[in-house]
This record gives sequence, C-alpha cells and structure tokens, in this order.
Amino acid sequence: MNKKTHSIQEYVEALPLTETQKGNLTQQLPAAEDVAFTSLHHRLGGDTSTSNDVVDPQAPLISVKARVADAWPDAEEHGTLSAKDNEGRDVVKAMPPVKRSSMFPEIWRTNPVGRFWDSLMGRTAIARRYTSSQMPESEKRWRAAGSIRRYILLALMLVQTAIATWYMKTILPYQGWALIDPSDMLNQDLLQSVLQLLPYVLQTGILVLFAILFCWVSAGFWTALMGFLQLMIGRDKYSITASTTGNEPLNPKNRTALIMPICNEDVERVFAGLRATYESVKATGDLDQFDIYVLSDSYDPDICVAEQKAWMEVCRDVDGHGRIFYRRRRRRVKRKSGNIDDWCRRWGGEYAYMVILDADSVMSGECLTGLARLMDANPNAGIIQSAPKASGMDTLYARCQQFATRVYGPLFTAGLHFWQLGESHYWGHNAIIRVKPFIEHCALAPLPGEGSFAGSILSHDFVEAALMRRAGWGVWIAYDLPGSYEELPPNLLDELKRDRRWCHGNLMNFRLFLVKGMHPVHRAVFLTGVMSYLSAPLWFMFLALSTALQVVHTLMEPQYFLQPRQLFPVWPQWRPELAIALFSTTMVLLFLPKLLSVVLIWAKGAKQYGGGLRLLVSMLLEMLFSVLLAPVRMLFHTVFVVSAFLGWEVVWNSPQRDDDDTPWGEAFRRHGSQLALGVVWASGMAWLDLRFLWWLAPIVFSLILSPIVSVLSSRATLGMKSKAAKLFLIPEEYDPPRELVATEEYLKLNRERMLKNGFMHAVFNPTFNALATGMATSRHLLRQSIENGRQQMLEKALQSGPKNLGKADRLMLLSDPVILARLHSAVWTNPDLHEWKAYYAELPRNVQAFPETQTLEAKTA
Repeated sequence: MNKKTHSIQEYVEALPLTETQKGNLTQQLPAAEDVAFTSLHHRLGGDTSTSNDVVDPQAPLISVKARVADAWPDAEEHGTLSAKDNEGRDVVKAMPPVKRSSMFPEIWRTNPVGRFWDSLMGRTAIARRYTSSQMPESEKRWRAAGSIRRYILLALMLVQTAIATWYMKTILPYQGWALIDPSDMLNQDLLQSVLQLLPYVLQTGILVLFAILFCWVSAGFWTALMGFLQLMIGRDKYSITASTTGNEPLNPKNRTALIMPICNEDVERVFAGLRATYESVKATGDLDQFDIYVLSDSYDPDICVAEQKAWMEVCRDVDGHGRIFYRRRRRRVKRKSGNIDDWCRRWGGEYAYMVILDADSVMSGECLTGLARLMDANPNAGIIQSAPKASGMDTLYARCQQFATRVYGPLFTAGLHFWQLGESHYWGHNAIIRVKPFIEHCALAPLPGEGSFAGSILSHDFVEAALMRRAGWGVWIAYDLPGSYEELPPNLLDELKRDRRWCHGNLMNFRLFLVKGMHPVHRAVFLTGVMSYLSAPLWFMFLALSTALQVVHTLMEPQYFLQPRQLFPVWPQWRPELAIALFSTTMVLLFLPKLLSVVLIWAKGAKQYGGGLRLLVSMLLEMLFSVLLAPVRMLFHTVFVVSAFLGWEVVWNSPQRDDDDTPWGEAFRRHGSQLALGVVWASGMAWLDLRFLWWLAPIVFSLILSPIVSVLSSRATLGMKSKAAKLFLIPEEYDPPRELVATEEYLKLNRERMLKNGFMHAVFNPTFNALATGMATSRHLLRQSIENGRQQMLEKALQSGPKNLGKADRLMLLSDPVILARLHSAVWTNPDLHEWKAYYAELPRNVQAFPETQTLEAKTA
C-alpha cells in the first residue's frame, strides 16, 4: 500500500466509528488516491453524488456535522449541530440566538474644568431611579441608620488616631518644637540651620505617616469589632437576608444567568466546578430558572480547543444542552468587564438577574436560589454580594491563608455590612446583579488621558458598584448566606502576581474619587482600595524615616540651644517605656480581631476547626506567618505602586511549573533584593545601635528569611502534614460540602481525560478538527481579499512548520473554519509535509482525551 492510501486508512481508523462502519466507508472510497480524501468527507457528510475526479481542499467543511455527531451523538439529538453560518457552513450551536440590548457608557468627567463647563451648559443631570421624596420608607430608614453608623465610625477613628498621634509625639526624642523660629534661622549659618531642623523634619514626617497608618489600622479594628458583636448578638435587623424565610418559590418571570468569564484558565478545574454547581442547582428543583454561560477570552490555542472539548463533555455528562452555553470572543475588548458587557448587549435582555462567577468559583444550589429569592424580595437591590469562603488548596501557604480568611474573614465581612448596609462592596464574583439597571448604568468608558492611569478600567467591580448606587440601587453583602466558595493562590509569588494587577486597578479607580454623583461610601471604597496598596510605601517610608532619625541621633551632635538667648538646653531623650506602651496598643488593634474570631468560634463550637486547642495553636502560627510575610508584601507592593506612578511595566515571567512549588532559583531571584536589604539594614543597625535593632528585628529578619519562607510555604507536602495534624483546619476540610466533594471528583475525572496540544489535534485529529471548525469564530463572507489572505496564511503555516508557528499565528488558523479545513486536508494528503506529520507523531497523547474512546465504550455497553 502506498503512502497516500495508508494515510486515508489511518484517517478512517481515527474516526469514532464502529469497525463495521469503518469497513463499509473504506470500501466506498474511489480507487484514485488524489480524490479519496475528498470523497471520504463527502460521504461522511451524506453527499454521494460528487464526481470521482473532483479534488476539494475544503472538503472537511462538508463533514463537520457528521464527525462531531459521531463523537458526541447527544449534541445532534439536542439540536446543537443544526446551525449554519451565512455561507452555509455547519456551525456548532454553542450560544442561543442573539437578542440585542443597548448598553453604552457615560464619558468620565474627571477634569474639574470640564465638569464646570458641563454645569454651565446644563449637562449635569444624573439618571437616578427616584428622588429622595419618592424613596420608600423602608429604604429611608436603613439609609439613615447607615449614615449615623458611619459618622460614629469616623468619630471613633479620628479620636483614636488623634490620641495615638499625640502620644507618639511625646515619645519622639526631640521636643524643642516650640523653640524653632524660622526668622532666627535666616540670620545664622546654613549648615547650623540644617542641623537644627533635620531631626524635627524627620519627626514631622514620622508623625504624619504614623497618623495615616494608625487611622488605617483603626478602621480595620472597628470594622472587625462591630463584626464580632454582630455575629455574637445575631442578625442585624437591616440585614438583606432578613427579608426572606428561605423557602419562598422563585418568580418564574425572573430567570438568572450564571456568567463565568475565563481567560487561559485551568480548563479541567473550570469545568469541574461548573459541573458541581450545575448539579447542585439541579438538586434544588429550580434548574429551569437558571442558564450557564462560559465566556472565554482565551488566546492560547491549545487551551481554546481544550475548552471546546470540555464544554461538549459537560453538556453530555449532565444533559446540559440548551442550558450550558459557551462562547469564545473573537475580539478581546476591555478584558473581563468587556466580556460581561458583550454578553449583556447580546443576551442580557432575556434575564432578570445574572450571577458572576470566577474561574475557581463553586456555589451551591441553595446559595444561588437564595440570592435569587433575595433579589425577588428586594426590588430596590441592584447587587447582592455573597461572602465566598476559600477552600480546596493543599500547599502550606494556601492552607494558612484559607484558615485566616475562614476564621477572621466573617468578622470583617459582617463589620463591613454593619457600617455600609446597602451601600457596600462588590468583589466582582459570586454575586447576583439585576441585569436591567446594570445595562443602563454600569457600562464603563475608558479613563481619559494618557499614561498608566488612563484607558480601560482594570478593577471594574468597585466602579460598577459605585455606578449602581449612584443610580439609586442598593449594593448589599449577604454575609451570612452559606454555600459560596472560591480558591486562593497556592503560593506567595502567585498571590503577588495577582496583587500587581489589583494594585494598578485600584490606583486607576482613584481618578473617579471626585466624579459627580458618587455616594460618599463609594468614594471611601475607592480610598480604601488605594490604601490597601499605598499603605505599603507609607509604612516603608515610616520605617526609613525612623531609621534615619536613629542615625541622626547617634552620629550627629544634638543642637541643645535653638534660640540665641535660650536659658536651658533641650535634651534629646528616648522614652522606651512609652514606646512599648504605644507599640503594645498598636499590636492590640492589629491582633485583637484575630483573638475575637477564635473566641467567637469557641462560643459556637470549634470541633470543625480541629478543637479549641488546635484552633488556638493555628491562630498563633498564622500570626507568626503573617508577621514573616508582612515586610515582604510591603516591599513588593511598594515596587508595584512606584512602578504604576512612573508608568513602568513590572515584568514577571515565571517559568511554567507542573505543580505549585516555588523553585529555589525563582525564590532567590524574586526575594534576593529583599534578602540583601535585610542583611544591610540589620548590619547597619547592629553597628549603630544594637538596641534599635530589636525594634526592627521583625522587619529585617523577615526580609532575610523571605526566600526560605516563600519556598517552604509553597510545599504541598507541608500543607498536607499540617492538615494531618489538624492545624489550619477549616469546616470545608473537616466536613466538605457536597459541591466541593463533587468538584474534586470531577477534577480528577477531567485530569484523566485532559487534552494537551489541542491545536495540533485540531489540525490532525478528525474529531477535534470538526469541533474546532464548527466552533471557529472568524466566519467571513466570501470576498476575494479575504480569500487571498487565507491562502497567504495557509502557505506561511505550511512552509514555517508547526515548531515555528507562534501562538498568535496558531490562533488565527484555529479561528477561521476555511483555513482550518484546508490545513486539515493538506497535512493528510500532501506527502511533502513530513515536518508536520513527524511533529504530531512525536507528541505525547492521552488516549482518554479522545472522544471516540468514550463513545465506543458507550456503544459497546
């Protein structure tokens, strides 16, 4: 048998058909080798009238429907393969028909001059749901209560900060503030004036930074304290969850869409969590009220093919056709927020609510139906945010963070609700949103201007919540609604990658602080978002100025006389007893919320946390861990903030890893500068004044140990040992809910049938080629210019070979059904394409990933 005939035989063997079907198909092929491939696809497509002397490089387009149906017969049964594009090519129907809604953003007016001009021209009106006089009485009550509470919070923070700052002033060694007279210094030597002023300039900077940082700590303390009281006493009468009993029937007119935007994610984990969530909703009996949309912005061609395969499999496994939809955008505009906006414009008008999910989100059916009930019961609510609980990770770092968020998080979430009520946070996922006002008010225009703080908004969630509230809709946190889950980064470096993006986004959002109509609470939310990262360089400056003051105090002769006729000298003196008292007070504010969290769990039962003693030990270990990590985060966040302001791009190219462990080499590359700073800082202070080193010890020694802590905490082995010892144990590990158990089961199943090198399989494998062709996004009409571009792209790909094709080129090939069909024909029929065939033959392949394996097993059974 010659080479070409052997290829056709191999092709038939790769089809998901029975042996009898393969034999019959082979017998029907013409003897002429150059038309056998074309005839094969015509016969698969049901066309037996084609002349035997016709060679068609686009023949695979004819058999797309048949090849997909042979691999996934359930898709044909549910009409998923019944669609065609404008050129009559078969399309896998992955989305419902488009029914467009109008959604356009309002241009941001961040320039005061522009806003003044708008006011002169009468263009200052903001669309609101109703005026204050039209507001329902129930809403007036909770808004008045929220305002009073926030005034109390502001007073507590300011009074506490003022007392601490005054106390700090008495601790500083140079107390001759009142004796400094700038007019006298004009008549004396410049150097003498500098020597006199320098200590007081440093002290002034220290006091200002201390006041800002202490106020920030105070806000967290009072938030956690009120959360503790709230959880101890019981439900707040203004709580959003108090508006339902939890068993009301859902309004059949108010359907909900579950929206999951993804971009180059772990495909197996995404669809495992999605399946677990779907089955949990189905168990509630309210499945008819929900649809699921997977909205992909992936640009890795291998991942794109894996997503398509995973979508077909989950639809088959749960009978989800017509309920679980998948779309990969052709144009990636505005990232996640743009993906959601595109969905709103095309399908949002068909739903009353949407629930935004992250790629790692898992939600129970009870939680989702509970959110829908809350929306039904509260027609003035625009967004209701659930309180997701972190779980599902095994590294020591992730388990420690899971424990912290699970134990301490409820206090802060309940405290946020107490102070904010219906003017609260939205975190971008695991939240339900009323679609109509979101479409009308929450489209995001790019920020005007140039530079790093202009362009598309990165942290869209805070801005969308602010716009929803500005339009008169409530934004709530359902802090006591169970069944909402997420995952955390497995190690410190992965968390810092995420923080780099969040830092830039929050700094951008502060440009909206003075935008007209924003509620004061959401202006404060913008401010707290900035302070989450700006506090790092402020803390670093505080430490640097404190060190500089110690250097001045040790190396410079004090200026005892600050005025010409001063009778008594001003003696610099440290007051360590007062410093210890203030330090202790600050530590109480930082760590008392953690102790209160443990007390709260003790009061309600600590069995699910490993028992009372292990809970206490875990808290102490977590406190030590947080002390070790705080200086490391401080320096990284300082770099992120400075880079954002200077317009620098912080490049972070980490090597691909098969697990979550941080290699020693990468740890020393990332933390090497911190280690060096810690050594120099500690050595300098030890030489200068050993007593001051004790105050800096938690900082400098944490920096010195940062590579070791980063590596060891990333180890899953240590995480599992801590779990075996019942340390950092959380209820989701002690008694996992069904949704998390199912997610792990389906993740294991998906890993077993995981598809790698998806692009090459889409080029060679008949089934994956049909699936990728049917789901290709670039469906152009027939034009000569387009045809010329296709031919050039195909020739370039064939000449370059698979090894030299970049991801962008592969994605373009994958996105065009005509090119993909021609490429499929070429690699199977052209005997000169040895490089393509050899490259594909060398690729490792997972037999379980191919649908014909699963289909044939089902047929045999």
